[in-house]
Amino acid sequence: MNSLFYFLYADGELAGYLKLNNAPAQTDINDGQALEIERFYVAKDFQGEGFGGILMEKAVIIANMQKKSYVWLGVWEKNKKAIRFYENNGFYAIGTHSFFMGEEEQTDFIMRKNL
Repeated sequence: MNSLFYFLYADGELAGYLKLNNAPAQTDINDGQALEIERFYVAKDFQGEGFGGILMEKAVIIANMQKKSYVWLGVWEKNKKAIRFYENNGFYAIGTHSFFMGEEEQTDFIMRKNL
């Protein structure tokens, strides 16, 4: 099982979700000692309610259960709110990668959290 999906509900509504990847399903690093957080979303109506912390805690719990050394993710360089959230949760930038939105090249920061 290389990808795992988790859904967070609040009062019967989907509040957020999480997609985790083990190697070889990881998008960039493909390290068997790591778990990638490929998708991490909290719906706008639920932001600021602590749901991001719940999802992050779940990702770390799963990584620890799998005896991983670290978790990593990519975040758009202009998403300052998300970058701050990840930094507050122990992530730090280790590199960048490019992706395309239509024909426009964009940059993601690759961020890592050691376990």
